[in-house]
Amino acid sequence: MGHGNQTSVSEFLLRGLSQRPEQQHLFFGLFLCMYLVTMAGNVLIFLAIISEARLHTPMYFFLASLSFADIGLSSSIVLKMLHNLYTQSHTISYTGCLTQLYFFLSFGDMDSFLLAVMAYDRYMAICHPLHYTTAMRPQFCILLVSVCWVITNFHALLHTLLMAKLSFCVVGEISHFFCDISPLLKVSCSSTYINELMVFVAGGPVMIVPFLCTLISYICIVSAILRMPSSGGGRRKAFSTCGSHLSVVCMFYGTIFSVYLCPSSTFPKKDIIASVVYTVVTPMLNPFIYSLRNQDMKMALGSLLRGKTFTFLSH
Repeated sequence: MGHGNQTSVSEFLLRGLSQRPEQQHLFFGLFLCMYLVTMAGNVLIFLAIISEARLHTPMYFFLASLSFADIGLSSSIVLKMLHNLYTQSHTISYTGCLTQLYFFLSFGDMDSFLLAVMAYDRYMAICHPLHYTTAMRPQFCILLVSVCWVITNFHALLHTLLMAKLSFCVVGEISHFFCDISPLLKVSCSSTYINELMVFVAGGPVMIVPFLCTLISYICIVSAILRMPSSGGGRRKAFSTCGSHLSVVCMFYGTIFSVYLCPSSTFPKKDIIASVVYTVVTPMLNPFIYSLRNQDMKMALGSLLRGKTFTFLSH
């Protein structure tokens, strides 16, 4: 079972959001709708950016990367949750749990890093517009995203391998709706000192550094906007755009910090609700917040949908 001598359990029990059958049907419908909206929104943005040549700029390259990460983050969590809610069987295999942990950490960390990269891109565009073209060259943008992927995958692999070394000698009942580090450590019967140490040593910087970079970038952006002349509507438009972006950043980091930087002895419902926000709600809202206020994005989506509709009708 599992990894032979490493563990004595072949599966875990995910307690999920509720144990009441009537609530499980309600949650299934709710999260299915949210997942479909998430997939539709992010896939459309990804395809629109790829197919529209005028959107082949750094800002949209990062937005396409964010959409891809959101698709991965939502799928790694919600698909298994929907399956469990539909079948009312809340088990997940040992291998499936570690696989889910890896992809959750990888895509979740990537979301954080991409928010920082996008904030830096806007900082360069607003605060240093004359140097923007030379600073944000295509090669540099690809390098930025590639480095982010390497860091996030290494971080995810580190925690997954450390988790695989633990023993789980009791009934693996996880007080959560997916396999996360903290709930898994609580059901281990071996020493978790190294795992907990690496959560702070490696996990802390992975969360805090992108957040600080994002925060500093937006402080500089707001400072630059305040120096703009109040006439002409430029300041209002910039504040409107930055305000919507900041709402995503605050919601994403606020819920993450409430879970990971405020440890609790049990893993209360408030942490589960916060987890729902950054794993399900944020990936669903990102396409709307980053695209609906953007005229170029609206036109690209319109062209994409008209093209698909024409192709469908012609057949």
